[in-house]
Amino acid sequence: MTRPRTTSDPATDTVELTIGGMTCASCAARIERKLNRMDGVVAEVNYATEKATVSYSGPVAPGDLIATVEATGYSAELPHPESPTDDPHSAEVGSYRNRLIVAATLGIPVILLGMVPAWQFTGWQWVSLALATPVVSWCAWPFHRATFANLRHGATTMDTLVSLGVLAAYGWSLYALFIGDAGAPGMRMSFTLLPGQQGAQEEIYLEVAAGVTLFLLLGRYLEARARRRSGEALRALLSLGAKDVAVIRDGLETRIRVSALRVGDEFLVRPGEKVATDGVVVDGASAVDESMLTGESVPVEVGPGDRVVGATVNAGGVLRIRATSVGADTQLAQMGRLVEQAQSGKAPVQRLADRVSAVFVPVVMVIAVGTLAGWLIAGASAEAAFTAAVAVLIIACPCALGLATPTAVLVGTGRGAQLGVLIRGPEVLEATRRVDTVLLDKTGTVTAGVMQLAGVHPAAGVDRAELLRLAGALERASEHPIARAITAAALEAGDLPAVTDFSSSAGLGVQGVVDGHQLVAGRPQLVRDRGFDVPIELEDALELAGASGRTVVLVAVDDALAGALVVSDTVRPTSARAIPELRALGLRPVLLTGDNAAAARAVASEVGIAEADVIADVLPEGKVDAVRRLQRDGAVVAMVGDGVNDAAALAAADLGLAMGTGTDVAIEAADLTLVRADLQAVGVAIRLSRRTLRIIKENLAWAFGYNVAAIPLAAAGLLNPMIAGAAMAFSSVLVVGNSLRLRRFR
Repeated sequence: MTRPRTTSDPATDTVELTIGGMTCASCAARIERKLNRMDGVVAEVNYATEKATVSYSGPVAPGDLIATVEATGYSAELPHPESPTDDPHSAEVGSYRNRLIVAATLGIPVILLGMVPAWQFTGWQWVSLALATPVVSWCAWPFHRATFANLRHGATTMDTLVSLGVLAAYGWSLYALFIGDAGAPGMRMSFTLLPGQQGAQEEIYLEVAAGVTLFLLLGRYLEARARRRSGEALRALLSLGAKDVAVIRDGLETRIRVSALRVGDEFLVRPGEKVATDGVVVDGASAVDESMLTGESVPVEVGPGDRVVGATVNAGGVLRIRATSVGADTQLAQMGRLVEQAQSGKAPVQRLADRVSAVFVPVVMVIAVGTLAGWLIAGASAEAAFTAAVAVLIIACPCALGLATPTAVLVGTGRGAQLGVLIRGPEVLEATRRVDTVLLDKTGTVTAGVMQLAGVHPAAGVDRAELLRLAGALERASEHPIARAITAAALEAGDLPAVTDFSSSAGLGVQGVVDGHQLVAGRPQLVRDRGFDVPIELEDALELAGASGRTVVLVAVDDALAGALVVSDTVRPTSARAIPELRALGLRPVLLTGDNAAAARAVASEVGIAEADVIADVLPEGKVDAVRRLQRDGAVVAMVGDGVNDAAALAAADLGLAMGTGTDVAIEAADLTLVRADLQAVGVAIRLSRRTLRIIKENLAWAFGYNVAAIPLAAAGLLNPMIAGAAMAFSSVLVVGNSLRLRRFR
């Protein structure tokens, strides 16, 4: 199973830098290469999120990392507190929008004059020059600025190709106007999709310079908008929290900012209000809508002692809650961090694209020069050679290649967070495609993990209610889950008497005195060891309970066996529906549990798992052995669990999925975290991961195929540079738009 980068060196630190000035995947690859050349540094730079995740050790400090990025020609800064609704792309979108408006206003007339001979009045070429100059200079300035900055450091990017193409077209036009014959009164020029073969000095390329700038700005603007939309899911998630809260201090209700709330504070949540932070209900009962965090539309009933999560909505009565986690320790904040970590990483398939992008621009420049020379050597006109070379420069920008993977990961992980599925990193996506077997922990995963009293069997002559009352009073002094189930059932019938002389035998049972009666309650072994005989009618109850996988507690009062209590875990209502969904995904479900075989078979039968696919009576290390045994047999294994005893198996599996209601150890060991305790979320997680991976492959296939096909066409003189600019711009928009389809995943 793929794990995020870790290190055993305690001196190793990790920092996330915000990178500025990147305009394509080549920029990201260059920064990453420079950082990784530093001793003790391992870095990943993500073009889509404009962030670098850097692990460093030894004498390296964050300031050294920033200095290296700046020496490469880009800006970098350490993270700083931001509002959850801050949009890092808003300024970029605004800048491109303003330049696009000017480019369209001035550039469209230039394009029309160059393309429609009937509109070419006397002196039209000079009007075109006046209109095109601001477009080529101010509107195209982002391309020129990035080119000059990179050239100072001996580097080239896609902006280099764009800037060279635009300036070459504009420079040739100036030459033709002032030195050639293009400036003569009455000059006319026709437009063709293919480069012309006539005299070069009679043609100007102002419409190409203006058109390429316009189309590329439009592409950048649409791309920036799409990238902003791709991050909306995470921003929406982080903005869910309440802004203020009614806290109770010194018996008085005071409304304060949520940021001022402290662990242990008690606060009120009225109907319709958001729960301010994670906590435990102290008083009140209500239904809480958790759909914004779990994707589950049915409100959850809560009462005293129940846990609630910050940002959920109180849909019923007034709740008094004691804060247990605040700020960065809340579940909402942890979800945000997991999503951000996933969006900053790279899928293995992206690394190939990065390697290609790193060498792509220099190769394209060589191809452009070779195209120019080849046409001239072949005897073609300078115009034909020039237009073919410019078309190569413009058509070949690898922008779509750099956006193919990160935008899909950005949208997919954000959508997953909205549905209650947290993907630890993009590496996980590859694993979901190959998984064919899913191991399901029983307690807390397939079942609710909450014991309930399933039956009361009094011996002859014993009152059922009295038996439950005495047993509940005795078990009230124990913290065991079985004891809590018996006590909860007894409390429903009324108050319970106190217990004295209480003692317990680990793993066997308890004893004590209740209302003057000496009581013993526990496993059949404990009761028999104390010399009590089990009546025939209770033997039948024991046999039936054992066959159905339930737990039996025998209760002796004074000198006779008084009856038996049957306790069982409850299967989650959604588990039976989840099993056929997993099979539909090509997965073989296997039940894995430390419980006895009878209990395991009973649960498996209830949810639809074959008896042959039940592995029972396994210790925690046995769960790891089960995973490895299946892997040795050729299976690609996913493990779903929630407890500390599942952590090792989650780490050993090819894909680990942890229930978000489980322990921190299990969640840390897993690749995917399911926020809601619902086995159907496993199918959702795998379907979303596979869909995201499919979108990535579609994007890469288009990006690679586009460049492979387009460059030869341009070099062969079959593309007008302006058409090449439009095609290049919209290839990036197409890739981002394809990724945005994941926002509609259900």
